[in-house]
Amino acid sequence: MGKSLNIKDWLNDFISIIYPNCCICCGKNLIKGEESICMGCLLQLPKTHFHLLPDNILEKKFWGKADIERVSSFLYYSKKSAIQTILEKLKYSGQKEIGVVLGKYAASDILDSDFVKSVDFIVPVPLHKKKLAKRGYNQSLCIAQGMSEILHIPISDGNLFRAIENPTQTKKSTYERWENTKGIFDVNDGSIFDNKHLMLVDDVLTTGSTLIACADAIKAKSNAKISVFTIACA
Repeated sequence: MGKSLNIKDWLNDFISIIYPNCCICCGKNLIKGEESICMGCLLQLPKTHFHLLPDNILEKKFWGKADIERVSSFLYYSKKSAIQTILEKLKYSGQKEIGVVLGKYAASDILDSDFVKSVDFIVPVPLHKKKLAKRGYNQSLCIAQGMSEILHIPISDGNLFRAIENPTQTKKSTYERWENTKGIFDVNDGSIFDNKHLMLVDDVLTTGSTLIACADAIKAKSNAKISVFTIACA
């Protein structure tokens, strides 16, 4: 048994020499135990710690707009930063495993906090079926899968769905983002969410318009409690 494990380790080391597994931030070869991001870069990522701060600035984004319990993000987002590089590779380069790894790191950060103690389901923000077919995966679901693995909270994927394919939000003003997301989500079976605490998960929080549209759709079909968690906030 020990011999076969040694052979397996040797093969993995040999493969890593030919096809090096590199940090997506700095490009250095990853060592055993590191996933996608080396320890040096991981320690430099700008964490928000908002999960420890009730009534934080992210929660205030939703005041008067949606009935949200708690809001937090793992990291601060800024242009030309490591987190922008990471998220672009996740969304546009087919590297869906990055989402799972980010989900694990983020979940480990909030694991022992009150933020997740009463959560019943992790709910990834859905893509429209056309965009899903084009990209091949939903980055928010990948993040949710990593978080679920650490938090041991089940994922509800598919009950909340995107009914309308809206144009990209990237270059829209705040008002245009609100207009662009009205009524684009719906829920198949409200009873699944009834009396549950849901944690909506997405990659980036900017104005919050997409997440509010999700919350509106859920609240229209159930009396669920809703919290929000994203990998980054702008």
